[in-house]
Amino acid sequence: MIGMIMFLVALFMLMLGFPVAFTFGGVALFFGVFAEGMDLFAFMPYRIMSVMQNTVLMAVPLFIFMGVILQRTKLAEQLLTSMGRLFGGLPGGLAISTILVGALLAASTGVVGASVVAMGLISLPVMLAHDYDKRLATGTICASGTLGQIVPPSIILIILGDVLGLPVGDLFKAAVGPGMVLIGLYIVYILFLTRFKPQTAPAMPPDDSISRSKEIRNALLAIIPPLALIVVVLGSIFTGIATPTESSALGGVGAVVLAIVYGQFSFKMVWDASKDTVKVTAMVFAILIGATAFSMVFSYTGGDYLLEEWLMMLPGEQWGFIILAMVVILVLGFFIDFVEISFIIVPILAPVAEAMGINMLWFAILIAMNLQTSFLTPPFGFSLFYLKGVAPDEVKTTDIYKGIIPFILIQILVLAMIVIFPGWFGMSSSY
Repeated sequence: MIGMIMFLVALFMLMLGFPVAFTFGGVALFFGVFAEGMDLFAFMPYRIMSVMQNTVLMAVPLFIFMGVILQRTKLAEQLLTSMGRLFGGLPGGLAISTILVGALLAASTGVVGASVVAMGLISLPVMLAHDYDKRLATGTICASGTLGQIVPPSIILIILGDVLGLPVGDLFKAAVGPGMVLIGLYIVYILFLTRFKPQTAPAMPPDDSISRSKEIRNALLAIIPPLALIVVVLGSIFTGIATPTESSALGGVGAVVLAIVYGQFSFKMVWDASKDTVKVTAMVFAILIGATAFSMVFSYTGGDYLLEEWLMMLPGEQWGFIILAMVVILVLGFFIDFVEISFIIVPILAPVAEAMGINMLWFAILIAMNLQTSFLTPPFGFSLFYLKGVAPDEVKTTDIYKGIIPFILIQILVLAMIVIFPGWFGMSSSY
């Protein structure tokens, strides 16, 4: 039972606010010494070396660098301005343009915090100025800003590919369908809401100072450059021309080219973006090393065998396991980050899923869709904090909490669709 106790202790310490990497490493050290002594950690250097030599994980800092560079090119500002004018004449048009821009930012930057903050600074004041309901406006921004978790190239898909031993390119292909369905349902919800409650998202008055053709031209000029980068990066992966690691390097170069195109390039900008990339990458790999120590001790103490035996005895076998796994990940997402769940919870569930004959590609997409919800669920949904930090004083935290509820329900609906009808998304639930 030592493994189960250390797992509960780690969760408790995380909820108290202790740093994630040090929590996992510290708990592993304490229980490892208690169970076996310091000799147990003699293999840790080899495990750390194995992590650092993993070429798949090289894509993480490169995609982060691509996202940070694009965030500094004022890409979001140009997209939101152009798309807002294009769709603003429709009821809910500003909300729809925010969702579409969020999807483009997700596929080109993948940086959730940057997307939410950018749209909070640019789109939220415009929506509030045109009498949008505060809950709808904030919920739309938070939901669209988190699309980077499921729309490739997604950092979480790269991490899951490494943890589950799956080709990242296959994960990217499998995630396209669910991502498009999620975006589509967001837009359908906006259209449905404005059809019956038009006062929640009134249309913008037309701008007579600019012609419709010029609005369309400006929108295309804003969309085409990032769309071209998306096509090059994902297209090189899907066609087999480049591996995800190679395409991430291509994306980094492409982001610098776009910075030059937008007139935002400077060596200081590249230097600052590189420092930000190092900070985020160091955080991810520190958590990974702490999680490696934790999983080693957890396995040595027999916790994995005990948990696997218990999960294999669940009623409903495969479906009972899937339902429990999704509920556990959803609930944990209320309290801890997607990185911790990926490195600690997923490795525990993966052997059971394989033993039950579950299709691991399908299982990975379920986890990715589920983890996206963790950015929206209070009390520790990061998107909620990002938006509150830049929102006007008139927007209360309760407005944001209420606003994201419909979008969380839509995400759960898409998750249920993938579970029940995997064939719709070109997948199978079993081998």
